[in-house]
Amino acid sequence: MLNKTGIPTKDQVLSRFPDRKVLIKPKAILECYEDIPCNPCSTSCPFDAIEIGENINKQPQLHADLCTGCAVCVPSCPGLAIVIAQIKGDRAVFKIPYEFLPMPEKGQIWDGINRIGEIICDALIEQVAISSKTDHTAVVTVSVPVDYLYDFVTVRVRL
Repeated sequence: MLNKTGIPTKDQVLSRFPDRKVLIKPKAILECYEDIPCNPCSTSCPFDAIEIGENINKQPQLHADLCTGCAVCVPSCPGLAIVIAQIKGDRAVFKIPYEFLPMPEKGQIWDGINRIGEIICDALIEQVAISSKTDHTAVVTVSVPVDYLYDFVTVRVRL
């Protein structure tokens, strides 16, 4: 499916998430599904939680026990394929990369979007962090109902 549509299957998505029990603390979700020459995620991680190895063509692997959810890796990925996920009660909280205008603002409700571009839920913007150190990629903290943990991927401004 990925090679034909660019959309990962549900099994591919689930393979990138650690057990839900692990997500009581924030953890990186690495949605890099193909072997390509890339390693900024592993070189940017201050805790060595992301491993690629000597062959930078390999897909990154997360060592969830080492990941603190600091989100340094999120804006370092040129493919915008990394998010931080955490379960807080009945909410799934994500830190996502965002590079579009308008920029979301704290407290706004935006549309939560799935991997095929459909609106799936309301998404509460909890924080927006942007700096020149992140090459102008904002890291947006957003919460959605926990039922959308494996479906949510980004936000879109309400029209």
